[in-house]
Amino acid sequence: RCKACRKTFSVGKSTTGHKQPHKNRLIFSLLMNKSPMRRICEVADIGPEGLYGKIDFLHRQSLAFAAHREAHLLAGMPVSRLYLATDRHDYVVNWNRQEDRRNVVLHAVGTADNATGYVFGMHLNYDPVLDAEVVERQAAAAGDYQAKVPFRRFARCWLKGDYDAALKLSRAARRKPAGSDLNGDIDATYAEAFGREDVEVSEVLDVGRRLPTKGMQIHSEYTLYGHFFYLKCLFGGVGKLRFFMDQDSGMRAACLAAFQSEIKARQADAFYVRIAKEITVTEKRKAIAASRTIFEAACQANPGLSASEVEALLIKARIAQRVSHGKWHDKWLAHPFPSMSEPEKAVCYLTDYGDYDPDHLARLYGKASLHGIDRFFMQVRRRLSILERPIATSSANYRTWYGYSAYNPATIVNLLGIFRVFYNYCIAGQDRKTPAMRAGLAKGKVALEDVIYF
Repeated sequence: RCKACRKTFSVGKSTTGHKQPHKNRLIFSLLMNKSPMRRICEVADIGPEGLYGKIDFLHRQSLAFAAHREAHLLAGMPVSRLYLATDRHDYVVNWNRQEDRRNVVLHAVGTADNATGYVFGMHLNYDPVLDAEVVERQAAAAGDYQAKVPFRRFARCWLKGDYDAALKLSRAARRKPAGSDLNGDIDATYAEAFGREDVEVSEVLDVGRRLPTKGMQIHSEYTLYGHFFYLKCLFGGVGKLRFFMDQDSGMRAACLAAFQSEIKARQADAFYVRIAKEITVTEKRKAIAASRTIFEAACQANPGLSASEVEALLIKARIAQRVSHGKWHDKWLAHPFPSMSEPEKAVCYLTDYGDYDPDHLARLYGKASLHGIDRFFMQVRRRLSILERPIATSSANYRTWYGYSAYNPATIVNLLGIFRVFYNYCIAGQDRKTPAMRAGLAKGKVALEDVIYF
């Protein structure tokens, strides 16, 4: 009974008010197994409006379930160390009108543990709650267009005037060409960052892109800072943190700012990892074969050393051969052990205080990888039909339209949130364990019903 108005009420179940709650599990399963929206409507015998209502419901339940489990991390759950991979991925939203065929391109940043595979966060630079027209009026009234960006009321949001101005600058600016090899790519990335007005702003705009018609796009650097400060809240009980990030100046700035005290206390370290992705399968196999030959020769030359000690020996030799790149003369190591997913790799130690012994440093370089988050990105593309990578053509001015892609960015937010929970708690690997089980956040594989009816 309400003490103010004296009316009585009841707190129902999560499915209170649902007309077809028996279809929740079927729709959840179809969404997570690459079924297009129209096919889900046919199979589940549900209309589009009902389907999107179910997606909203599943997203709310997934967030509640994840919040309950990850509350242990917020409470300081003890973890000895984490080796974390952080990277960004772009998602394309289809245009709604033939008169304006520009795409909305949004950036998502994610972080996963390389050891367990657990994805701690996946955040898109988009806010579905904000109304662009209302924000534009309030921004104009607050004088945002006349103020410098850090002093604006809506500094985090892409305002239309700023976006149009950025498009004009992008037309005038000449993009730095990519290098002919991995070292060339690293140098080109440094040169592009140094040529920007703000090195932390790495969003690339072109004439084939526009702002979303619903909600508001957020500046990617704000999303990066929010992502890393969110991780800082989760990792209060972690003893050691090792961040392995893609070569991105904004990501570097956000990570070092959020974990400044931990880095100073030598509880956290950050590395750049750059991978040559445009390599054929044949070239990958040749690189791996050459690496095995060098490793076997080193084992024969050092019969008293174990395999891990030989690996450390080869990495220490590469440490002595590190090469400086960019205006800031960051030292990069050519990693001696390629894999099919990372056939050619270079690593840069960003927080080198010079206080680690050679063996410790070699072990850290040896663990440098982005495979934890890259595997999650791959699973997103393979399991969610609306997030499969579309194809751009030069004849269409690199605009893309893919029949299964989303038309509303909020759907991407919802599905990424649902899939993160599904990936962490419901998909078991070859060891019959889910990422949550390996991370100590679950005792067994979680059934879909446990998420739906949480």
